[in-house]
Amino acid sequence: MSVDLYPLASFEQVENTPSRLDGISAELEEDLRAYGCKLIAEAGVLLNQKQVAVATAQILFHRFWFVTSMKQFGIGDIGMGALYLASKLQECPVRMRDLINVYDILIQRTAHKRKILVSRDPHPPELKYVPMSYFGNTFYDLKDALVVSEMQILKRLGFNVNVVLPYGTLVNYLRLLGLTARDDVCRQAWGYLNDTLQTPVYALYAVPTIISAAILLTTRHCDIALPSKPPHCWWTLFDAEWEDIWSVSGYIMRLYRPRTLEEQLRPMGMISKKDVRKWLEENETS
Repeated sequence: MSVDLYPLASFEQVENTPSRLDGISAELEEDLRAYGCKLIAEAGVLLNQKQVAVATAQILFHRFWFVTSMKQFGIGDIGMGALYLASKLQECPVRMRDLINVYDILIQRTAHKRKILVSRDPHPPELKYVPMSYFGNTFYDLKDALVVSEMQILKRLGFNVNVVLPYGTLVNYLRLLGLTARDDVCRQAWGYLNDTLQTPVYALYAVPTIISAAILLTTRHCDIALPSKPPHCWWTLFDAEWEDIWSVSGYIMRLYRPRTLEEQLRPMGMISKKDVRKWLEENETS
């Protein structure tokens, strides 16, 4: 039943993702997934889009990479297509032109930020956004990429775009544990759930397990003791396994790990499939 409610990747898909079979390391794929989700979140803010649509787009984005390689499609194009599709699914549609404009801004801003990190200029220049010409190729190229991306997401996921979001269930779990009186606990647990959207856990574990991981990290950070000795373990109330909760917690905490300059620059320069293919060619010859 859980597979019907939460479409999950198979063990074979997890062990050998299409991107990994094409030579992209697990660490790089993880960074590209996270950066693609950041772009989706930033686009959602600029478009004043509802969080349910943004979260749905990020979950669909992660599912897509279990059936398709990043060598075939860019994270920018698929992120744009996922947000466009999710806005329809959640009945808060956006104009195609607005979405294209926003992603054009984000791509230019990413390139500008990357130059600043490379130059290490203590007084970097401000971004001078150059609007695209609606009679040039840029707009129509992005429009074609948006249409193709939405179609490919539907096709490769077999139109299985059902998404169960965790926010309402989180409130119920916190109420059951008697934690809703603490604003800091609710706020931090909610934040952890938003962080998980940058990881592929929604394609790997059921929602109750992911929520339990957010509660675990929150209560440990806030120094709140919950029953944890068998047979009275709080997570058993939610049919979650300790090993799975611990694994999801690891995915979340890896987002906060210190990154070298190279690790920060690498996903910024691989937004398109052309950039990914160029990187693969360079690493094959090196």
